[in-house]
Amino acid sequence: MGFGQIASNVPLWAAMISWAIAQGSKIILTFITEKRFDATRIVGTGGMPSSHSALVMALTFSVGKHNGFGSPLFAVALIFSFVVMYDAAGIRRAAGKQAEIINMLIVKHQLPNMEKLKELLGHTPLEVFVGGILGILVGLWV
Repeated sequence: MGFGQIASNVPLWAAMISWAIAQGSKIILTFITEKRFDATRIVGTGGMPSSHSALVMALTFSVGKHNGFGSPLFAVALIFSFVVMYDAAGIRRAAGKQAEIINMLIVKHQLPNMEKLKELLGHTPLEVFVGGILGILVGLWV
């Protein structure tokens, strides 16, 4: 197994391209909505669209396109995608809300030894949906 096999792995490239488009669009959307350039959005979590959803759905639909939508491999990838997307909109979003409340308590009670927690962890259902659509389109295109 050499680099040539990795370089020609279409589902892998579909996933990576979809992730890059999603993360790049976060920079553009931040610039449009907040009138500021934030390069950290390229690696940041949360926000529109969900790059996790885009990545896994691009992988899933590229696998389906190349191995058949009735293949066991497509079924595994699809279930994996649903788990990731559920986690993004459910568990990670709830953790972000909890971090927001903890941060308010840290500020309110002026706790000097407490480090503020990262709040933007998960996604709204719309962000997950848009990321999923982006991933499907890229997975079918690549």
